[in-house]
Amino acid sequence: MNQPIQIYDTTLRDGTQGEGVSFTVAAKLRIVEKLDHFGIDYIEGGWPGSNPRDLAFFEEARKLDLEHAKLAAFGSTRRASLSAEEDPQLKLLLDAKTPVVTIFGKTWLLHVTEILRTTAEENLRMIEDSVRFLCENGREVIYDAEHFFDGYCDDPDYAIQTLEAAKRGGAMNLTLCDTNGGKLVSEVEAIVGKVCAHFPETPIGVHCHNDSGLGVAVSLAGVDAGAILVQGTMNGVGERNGNANLTTIIPNLALKMGKTLNCSGQLNKLRDLSLFVDEMANRSPDIKAPFVGASAFAHKGGVHADAAAKVKESYEHIEPELVGNRTRVLVSDMSGRSSVIMKAREIGVDLDARSPELKDFLGKLKELEYKGYEYEAADASFKLLLNRLLKNKQDDIELLGYRVMVGHQTALNRTVSEATVQIRVGDEVHHTVAESNGPVGALDAALRKAIAPVYPEISEVELIDFKVRILDSQHGTDAIIRVQIESTDGHEIWGTVGASDNIIEATWEALIDSVEYKILLDSEK
Repeated sequence: MNQPIQIYDTTLRDGTQGEGVSFTVAAKLRIVEKLDHFGIDYIEGGWPGSNPRDLAFFEEARKLDLEHAKLAAFGSTRRASLSAEEDPQLKLLLDAKTPVVTIFGKTWLLHVTEILRTTAEENLRMIEDSVRFLCENGREVIYDAEHFFDGYCDDPDYAIQTLEAAKRGGAMNLTLCDTNGGKLVSEVEAIVGKVCAHFPETPIGVHCHNDSGLGVAVSLAGVDAGAILVQGTMNGVGERNGNANLTTIIPNLALKMGKTLNCSGQLNKLRDLSLFVDEMANRSPDIKAPFVGASAFAHKGGVHADAAAKVKESYEHIEPELVGNRTRVLVSDMSGRSSVIMKAREIGVDLDARSPELKDFLGKLKELEYKGYEYEAADASFKLLLNRLLKNKQDDIELLGYRVMVGHQTALNRTVSEATVQIRVGDEVHHTVAESNGPVGALDAALRKAIAPVYPEISEVELIDFKVRILDSQHGTDAIIRVQIESTDGHEIWGTVGASDNIIEATWEALIDSVEYKILLDSEK
């Protein structure tokens, strides 16, 4: 029978050791619930006693009603100078009241003698005593053999002895850690195979890091060699180069290796889970992430897009929907007729492939991209462009003029921007003024004020991202600038773009497209 591979998530502990990664207690609790609903088997919540936040988390986590996952507290073996009963850190692990405790111990003699400053024999006693103490107090214990692969390469007999000590203590799983992230696939596969052969009745796990860019690969190799538990983090967050990425490991195990996972039934929620964890960490998602990234199934070249439209598997290794993703067509100066038709269909516009206007549109598109416009992340601007050039749709708003002034009030020690906008909507002219800290805010406020009497739904629109890129910096202050804006009305999110050698002009183009798109959305509804 195909034994299920257990997935052990350490995002909330090991993941938070990554640069720029931090979670509030409330965020950690929400992530636990999401991971549980997804079907993760073990969730490592933190290290009780290492900081007040983790103590508060474990207190609140007791109130959670988890459907499937087991919550784990993390810590180390007892100190060399204390018994397990006397060790305050082991007591804190029990006080966390989690059903599972994961403790790590030293495998590498270098660490035993130079870091712990104790003997090889005492280290074995520390491992066995600590595991036994936790087991006798009703905990399921997972033993993390820290630096196992380095230790095994240095002294394989001693490395095995440390695992035997944990097993004698009652550990239900022995997890082998590539803590430095430096081992190659062949090394990990060979060593895990030997350990599995030595402990045929004991479940073996792997915990790998990404310092050599192989975190996922060595984790999968460990499973191939017999490991039945894989530790990692969502989106690969973690110390230095990160931990093995579970958003890549999970679909590879389920879809490529045919392994049984308890989370397989929720695989189509994987991208949503990935985005949620990034949101909780206030990180921008990695668009290039395998399986879950926005670019994972994006086609830009005309030949690729055309082939994928005819036979999806010709350029897609899995069906994107299996992991909650989707096929995307990117339009650019590389696009052909089929790419534009596919992109138009994707955003709800039907085009006739035989239309003579389509050739003109392609020419215009390539001309605009040459001038600095880019529509890969600006679907809204692209749809408006299609409507203008192929459907002869007139914009709802006609610009008559705008002016932006920036001044510094020395007495108040502040900079103030003022924007004046004059537009025509139908037969009426609207002339408004607004102030803000910066010119973009002032221009946005003046535009909204002018439009609101006719289109009150504009009040729902919020600018959520604003990016500026200088395209040809060798031209100095005359360089072409591209502005990309993301907007939302609470239901939809859309991107718009503007380009000019004047940042205000580029901003205006992106802002007015955002407003026009909102009007278009509501008219289509």
